Amino acid sequence: MDETPRTRRGRVFGGVAEIYERSRPGYPDEAVRWLVGRDADTVLELGAGTGKLTSALVAGGHRVVATDPEARMLRPLRKRVKGAHVVQACAEQIPVRSASVDAAVVAHAFHWFDHDRALGEIARVLRPGGSLALVWNLRDETVPWVRRLGRIIGSERTPDPTDLLEDSTLFDGVEHRSFRHWQEVDRDGLVDLVHSRSGVADMPEQERADVLDQVGELYDDYGRGHDGMLLPYHCRAYRCRVSAAAHSGHSRRDQRSRDQHGPLDDGLLIDFS
Repeated sequence: MDETPRTRRGRVFGGVAEIYERSRPGYPDEAVRWLVGRDADTVLELGAGTGKLTSALVAGGHRVVATDPEARMLRPLRKRVKGAHVVQACAEQIPVRSASVDAAVVAHAFHWFDHDRALGEIARVLRPGGSLALVWNLRDETVPWVRRLGRIIGSERTPDPTDLLEDSTLFDGVEHRSFRHWQEVDRDGLVDLVHSRSGVADMPEQERADVLDQVGELYDDYGRGHDGMLLPYHCRAYRCRVSAAAHSGHSRRDQRSRDQHGPLDDGLLIDFS
């Protein structure tokens, strides 16, 4: 069966996992605290990748299960982040028991999900009153050199997920916050950052080399040599609560899961109780 463009592009990340790990920015501490709140003991991270958010969640004292469908992305996470339970799994079939986690978080990955399937699974694993949080790091293209970078590699336009979440009837009370932060980058770091983008990593070799050369030239025009430069971001964060209606439908979703994937108590599921 042919892969969809979304699935194929997602798998490209595995080939640049080490580049992704060393070049991508993390998330501001203030944003991480806002995403999960103070009372979340158990946190499920979906699309964790190399663990850019995972490390902050573990440092915050949460019990974390970090999942990603691509095994190669999880290798740097396992090496770098101690204390997280790491599982290869996708958001559309979460190996966690129903109503067993306090919060689910997704960092810069929700746009890769099959939303209809993933939202139902996320609602299933959340405890009553549990929260879903989504976050993206978006470059601030009001800055001239960052705007020029966007002309080379494409501007970032992440859709507001509010309507999608509310229309699902599985989640209530969507809140939004934006946090500003900066990433220090030198020439190699900026080139690696661009190389880690799925659209660039998936290019034919010569086309990719041409794009990376343009990025290097941009740094030569604007950068400060070994002193590097600061890349500004807007960290856009959303959170909401699982609805009472979602929990009233747990038994029906669990039955569908048994029908499609076998029994929920097959020994492979993580249980936080």
